[in-house]
Order: sequence, then C-alpha cells, then structure tokens
Amino acid sequence: MSGRAQLMWDEAVTGYDFGRDHPMDPIRLVLTRKLVDALGLDREARLVAARPAGDSTLRLVHRDDYIAAVKAASADPGSADAAYGLGTPDDPAFAGMHEVSALIAGQSVAAAEAVWHGDALHAVNFAGGLHHAMPGAASGFCVYNDAALAIARLLELGAERVVYVDTDVHHGDGVQTAFWEDPRVLTISLHEHPRTLFPQTGWPQETGAPSAEGSAVNVALPAGTGDAGWLRAFHAVVPELVADFRPQVLVTQHGADTHFEDPLAHLTVSLDAQRAVQMACHELAHEHAEGRWIALGGGGYEVVDVVPRSWTHLVGIAVGRPVEPETVIPESWRQVVYARTRRLGPMRMTDGRWPVSWADWEAGYDPADRLDQTILATRRAVFPLRGLLP
Repeated sequence: MSGRAQLMWDEAVTGYDFGRDHPMDPIRLVLTRKLVDALGLDREARLVAARPAGDSTLRLVHRDDYIAAVKAASADPGSADAAYGLGTPDDPAFAGMHEVSALIAGQSVAAAEAVWHGDALHAVNFAGGLHHAMPGAASGFCVYNDAALAIARLLELGAERVVYVDTDVHHGDGVQTAFWEDPRVLTISLHEHPRTLFPQTGWPQETGAPSAEGSAVNVALPAGTGDAGWLRAFHAVVPELVADFRPQVLVTQHGADTHFEDPLAHLTVSLDAQRAVQMACHELAHEHAEGRWIALGGGGYEVVDVVPRSWTHLVGIAVGRPVEPETVIPESWRQVVYARTRRLGPMRMTDGRWPVSWADWEAGYDPADRLDQTILATRRAVFPLRGLLP
C-alpha cells in the first residue's frame, strides 16, 4: 500500500455556486487550495482530478427520479421542482448544477476507490462532505451526498465495516438515512442540539433500524459548547465505538462551522480544537483501520478566517506534514485574500488556544452539567446495543 496521500481537486468544483448572497460561497474552496499551496502541502500529496460520478454511481444512494429532477433543474433552473428540495432558498437551482455536484461526488468516490485499492493510504476531498442530501431530495446546501456515495462505493467494492464520523455543527442526517438499515456502516455524528439548529434531527435515541440497532450514534451538544466540552464529548464516545466496530476504512467529515465565528450556528469551538479532532481521527484510522482514511470537508461559512485554515490543517495531517499552530501564514496568501474579498486574512494558523485540553470521561460524570448529560444520553442509548457499558 502506498503511504502517500491523495488530494482530490479539480478547479471546476468552485462552480458549486448557489449565488451571490448564499452562505455556501465557493471562495472558501479557492482560498483553501491557495493556502495549501502557499504552505507547500500540495508537494506532499498526489493531486487527482477524478471524473464526475455517473448515473450508475449516483444510484448507489439517490433515486432515479431525483437524479432526473436535478438534471432538469440544471438545464433549466426556472423549472426546478421544490418537491425535490430544488429551487428553494437553501438549494437554489443554477445552470450546471448536476454536472458540478456529480463532479464533487466523483472526487469522494475516487478517494474511496484509491484508499480501498491501496493506491493511497489517506485521501482528502475538502470540496466534499455534502452530508444533508437525501436519496430523493436536496437539503441544506447539498445536492448529491458525496459522503454517502463514497461509503456505498466501499461497500460495493467489498468493505464489510465502515465507520463514518461527522464533526460538522449540523447533524449528518443524509448519511445516517442512507445507512439506517445497514449494520455494515456505523455513523457517528457530533452536532449542535436539534432543538436549536437545522435539521432538527440527531437525537441520542436515533440508533438505527431494528436490523441495524446501534449503528447510528448521535451526540447532540448544547448550544455554546466550546473546546473543552467538544473534545470531551468526542473522546467520550468516538474512540471506544471505533475500536469496538473495527472498521476497514474510516470516513470523516470535518465541517468547519463548529467555530465560534461561524454565522450559522451556536457552538464556540476554536480552530485549534478542530485541528485536535482532525489529529484524533488520523490516529483512529491508524489504530483501527490500518491507516485507511478518507477525509471530507463540509459546512463552514466564515470563509476567510476559518474554513481555509481548518481544512489546510486537515490536508497537512493527511499528507504527513501537520502544520504547527503557531505557523505564520505567508503574506502572498493574505494578498490573495485581500484581492478576492477586500478583507484582511488571518496572520497565523491558530486562534491562540493551543494547546487545548479537556477532561477525560473516565475522570468522572457531573450530573448537573448539561454536556455530561448529553454524553451520558448517547452512551446509554447506544453502548448497550453494542455490548458496551454506558
């Protein structure tokens, strides 16, 4: 197996553009790629531009009638059918929507193929992670669910156990739905509580269909949760479940919208804690999946200060050259930021909260603490189903 990582990239993915006033601004992809280059990380990876996912691949997750509806809206945005979640404020139709959505999906599917076949140990598609798309509808800025398609392709290739860890601030509802009845896939989502954030799903009691009980795991975090709580929740749930499941491949989604500057959500996580979880996912892949790791992007709507730095850290970890938090960002990149956005870019690859710390779950449970109540609710709902102690 090659130890080299693949970075999935095609400039055309920046065409995933819902319009000028939409939060999903493709500049976040442009600036991430340019920061990766400015720090020399592109030289450490094999750069791959994969083909768009074809209809037969899209059908691994999505219904024929939905694919047809996306194609129709792509050709004529004015004909978009809201019954399929298209032409809505979240998912406005735009010309070429099918083609660029299939391209992003194709990058994640190709990443899965490369890792499974041993052409790469790790693969990153930070344009991916579009985890809300449902089998028959667009949702939450997501048209095709590249994360679910990558997992479905792994299963098609013969994988028997895949773990999906979603650290986006929003529940990974589309991926959970795709594998709700499939015990071969363990989906774990850490997200803001559904009482306070879209898509209002991801309760601890959502644990999978009767045929796959314990295959869906949801940690619904209280609004306002910061670094210490977020990391405590991750380490109280994820490593033990991953170790128990013994995945052949680890697929992770790293939405940057948990950050305290993100305009669409209410967690208060720093860039430094995001990096710590990325490092932890990398370690889990090596400890339990022979290093096979597919890392995806996701949400993130502070497109200058947060997203490019967070996903550049992810790329650095995957290619074996983690970027130290105190690294000074090259002035050349900051000039690009100003030229493209008329904003001043950040100076360093840290929010100044490094090192970050948290209390291990084994250190004790505080029944009066809302975060600990959240963690215990998840452990009580899922761990006994997997033969583990809550």
